[in-house]
Amino acid sequence: MSLVLGIESSCDETAAALVRLGAGGAREIVAQHIASQDEAHRPYGGVVPEIAARAHVERVAPLVAATLVDAGLTLADVDAIAATAGPGLIGGVMVGLVTAKALAMASDKPLIAINHLEGHALSPRLADPGLAFPYLLLLASGGHCQLLRVEGVGAYRRLATTIDDALGEAFDKTAKILGLGYPGGPAVERLAATGNAKAVPLPRPLLGSADPNFSFAGLKSAVLRAQEAGIHAAADIAAAFQQAAIDCVIDRSRRALDVAGEVTALVVAGGVAANRAIRLALEELAAERGLRFVAPPVALCTDNAAMIAWAGLERLAAPGFVADPLDFPARPRWPLDPEAAPVRGAGVKA
Repeated sequence: MSLVLGIESSCDETAAALVRLGAGGAREIVAQHIASQDEAHRPYGGVVPEIAARAHVERVAPLVAATLVDAGLTLADVDAIAATAGPGLIGGVMVGLVTAKALAMASDKPLIAINHLEGHALSPRLADPGLAFPYLLLLASGGHCQLLRVEGVGAYRRLATTIDDALGEAFDKTAKILGLGYPGGPAVERLAATGNAKAVPLPRPLLGSADPNFSFAGLKSAVLRAQEAGIHAAADIAAAFQQAAIDCVIDRSRRALDVAGEVTALVVAGGVAANRAIRLALEELAAERGLRFVAPPVALCTDNAAMIAWAGLERLAAPGFVADPLDFPARPRWPLDPEAAPVRGAGVKA
């Protein structure tokens, strides 16, 4: 059996978790703690990096201690320490990574520097031991929207990305336009459930294009124009936006499946994966293609340390494992597929 302590601090959640990989591949989240910063950022309608970094400094050590106490364990019982090393808000990433380095050095345990996106990409395997490689992954969050062929631990082939804005960002901006507060994604989903998606005509950017890339900037602008027109109910705008986003996601995912080759499942991960309407649409697409549909529990969709600890366990169990050096740098940007060709029109987040 192996036990890994994971630390996550890439955005506005400070988290620590202990995850065990047992005999026969059994997975167990032994203990975990997550400290949300929603109240601190709500007055600004989004995450303020400086506020987030200070909160991580204040919370990370107590959270690690509380997680160990809850498990009845000490660092001596841990086989390795994993922490998000990027991508993310660099101040927050540095807090978690430096903490992990200090713990690894003090306890003489291996350090495993985890790509936050890899944590999301592998998180469905924590909840579903039957999920085998390769699978097609829709990774959708506030900062990223990609379609990846997950071929193994550390082996990711990017099939598509957003050429402008991420899907989660589009949800958050729509919430801000409609005055729904922060966090925006869940608020838009709740309001959309009460609206008429056909009442407001909105565009579907790149729908039907040959490549599977995404674009959401134009959709955000259309939402703003619809709100400024003053003739549409907020619930109808929210419902129309969500349906437009779903139509884009399904169209792009269908195209990615056409070019992905053989896969075992259609998988969704990242914060946007918590959206029930998007899950249902993807499940229908998977059934259409004769594939399994896999989504992690909602608690594993948003940023958490269990997925970081699990990614560390996957790395630890991989043949030829080598611990990361204590001078491993924090990275504000860190692509899962560094060999992917640049996408025309895409910005640095692609």
